Amino acid sequence: MQFSQLGLLPELLRAVSEKGYSKTTAIQEKAIPATLTNQDVMASAQTGTGKTAAFVLPLLQQLTENKNNDKAQVRVLIITPTRELAAQIQDSVLTYGKYLQIKSVVVFGGVKINPQINQLRRGTDILVATPGRLLDLVQQKVVNLGKVQTLVLDEADRMLDMGFIPDIKRIQALIPKTKRTLLFSATFSDEIRKLARSMLNNPLEIDVAPRNTTIETVSQKIHPVDKNTKTSLLIHLIKEQNWRQVLVFSRTKHGANRLVKALTKAGIRSDAIHGNKTQGARTRALAAFKNHETDILVATDIAARGIDIVQLPLVVNFDLPNVAEDYVHRIGRTGRAGIQGSAVSLVSADEIKQLRDIERFIKTHLQRHEIEGFEPSQNLAESRSLSSPAPARINRSANHKARPKNRSESNHSQVKTARQGQSRQSNSNGSSSAPANHGRNRTRSFSPKPSVQRSRPSQAARS
Repeated sequence: MQFSQLGLLPELLRAVSEKGYSKTTAIQEKAIPATLTNQDVMASAQTGTGKTAAFVLPLLQQLTENKNNDKAQVRVLIITPTRELAAQIQDSVLTYGKYLQIKSVVVFGGVKINPQINQLRRGTDILVATPGRLLDLVQQKVVNLGKVQTLVLDEADRMLDMGFIPDIKRIQALIPKTKRTLLFSATFSDEIRKLARSMLNNPLEIDVAPRNTTIETVSQKIHPVDKNTKTSLLIHLIKEQNWRQVLVFSRTKHGANRLVKALTKAGIRSDAIHGNKTQGARTRALAAFKNHETDILVATDIAARGIDIVQLPLVVNFDLPNVAEDYVHRIGRTGRAGIQGSAVSLVSADEIKQLRDIERFIKTHLQRHEIEGFEPSQNLAESRSLSSPAPARINRSANHKARPKNRSESNHSQVKTARQGQSRQSNSNGSSSAPANHGRNRTRSFSPKPSVQRSRPSQAARS
């Protein structure tokens, strides 16, 4: 559908056209008309499909059509989990509303509060905020939420799933009950859907993509590797394959810092972005990455929310996330706006639980591809069977043979089997020390162990 068919104001269509867009995405086609009719909306769409424009455009139109003489009152409140996402939404509001007389202010922590207070005292129609800073401003009586007409929760699953529930409820209590609520996110777990429905009034639920799926324009694979050689493998891949503008995910802030230190030592331009960095440092790191002044940006999950680079070619999971849904968010940073992207995960044997959770969540077995010279000494266990058909086997090269177990591995397996047998016998005799999940484990079925492709380095790399 064309944007011109949605009944948007000429000023909005002009701004959209200047961004190079003419056709709507699936989420925009459904969410924009629903928002224009003042319905509560609960929308799920994959990352990179235009969710922000899906609520910013109709809200700008409604604010323009229903002018308010009291500019000191916030009429639209947009809550986000991270500073980067808040800044991105503010940029979208300013970009699409450039030809309208709508005022917007963004507030978040990590920067001085006084400039934000001064902006708010001049009045605003739209307030984009992170929960903590917003409540600070409310406590200082700088912000009055008594006239809010629309509450937007972006990345709603993260907002509700990461401990923000008390803050959200405090904010909701400050807003008129007559307000409408819009929830937008890339994924919704069943628990989050249930909680979200309790916050909305007869919402229109929009789901433009199959549940728990990754975007089709992203190719995915994993490299099995020992944990202690992950950094060496990453450096090898960056140099061997001449990677540029790559977003690398680390599970922890300290891990991100260590990785950047190792990459820098190897002569690779890199920087980190995470919660321990000041907002100024995070902004500079992101700007350098977007401008190709930095080749590798290492980020934690929360800090990466809001990173919006349309042509980002590659995402690397240095560590697999503990929460399977975060995998979808991570790889959704690439493959945006219909452009092909790639996602590579470096997976060690101790991450098999996270890998199985991810494969079960996305209903897909991820292709395994070992890199010659970095073959793991500890085998990555096989994938579990999925509800969907098991994937085709990956052919090994003709000269490659499966690595046999060594004696210590065989002995370990025998000891483990013997212990399990003793535990089962003890359980049958009424012992309370037997693991409760043995029966469940025995009944699980397994898919055939995936074969592994091996990659040989180029002649230049060997020399």
